[in-house]
Amino acid sequence: MRPRILLVGAGGHGKAIADLLLADGRFEAAGFLDAAPKATQVLGLSVLVDESRLPALAGQGISLAHPAIGNNAQRLAAAGRLRAAGFSLPSLIHPAALIGHGAVVGEGAAILARAVIGPEAEIGPLALINTGAIVEHDCVVAEAAHIGPGAVLAGGVRVGAGALIGAGAVVRPGVQIGAGAVIGAGAAVVDNLSPGARVAGVPARPVQAPEI
Repeated sequence: MRPRILLVGAGGHGKAIADLLLADGRFEAAGFLDAAPKATQVLGLSVLVDESRLPALAGQGISLAHPAIGNNAQRLAAAGRLRAAGFSLPSLIHPAALIGHGAVVGEGAAILARAVIGPEAEIGPLALINTGAIVEHDCVVAEAAHIGPGAVLAGGVRVGAGALIGAGAVVRPGVQIGAGAVIGAGAAVVDNLSPGARVAGVPARPVQAPEI
């Protein structure tokens, strides 16, 4: 019997995680919890309303869960609630992803379809490596960071906790991205970024929040 896993968050990213589980086959998705669902089912899986159901679901023998939320801070917070309720958070890796030798994927991290994790890269707990992203050799992606669809981290890049690398962005080898930094879609990052920096463009330059 496959272990059952509960998903918290029934939005777009939740749909992507459900798709991962359906393709993987190692787990049986037990459904979604979502406080403000837009539908009663997502990819054929039931949406069970909100997290008040957590104790009952744990009592039914469901011991695994995943915070299927794209927002980094919200994903991290949901993970804390799930752990407090006694759930374990396995790493989830799409069968169409490529994982290099010696790479490490932390608890609760998600690696989506056609992502590439290079040899001896480190993917931290609750990190999200989105569809088609490339995290090259010796990169370190810290807790709850998000590497967007099609983004490329060249060798030895370090991404701080909770940082967001936008879709299609490219980061030069060896660059360090501070915790909580936000890199706009399509940006080219050639220099280190301090914690909380917000940049966009080619080459990437500081911008105000609405411009990201």
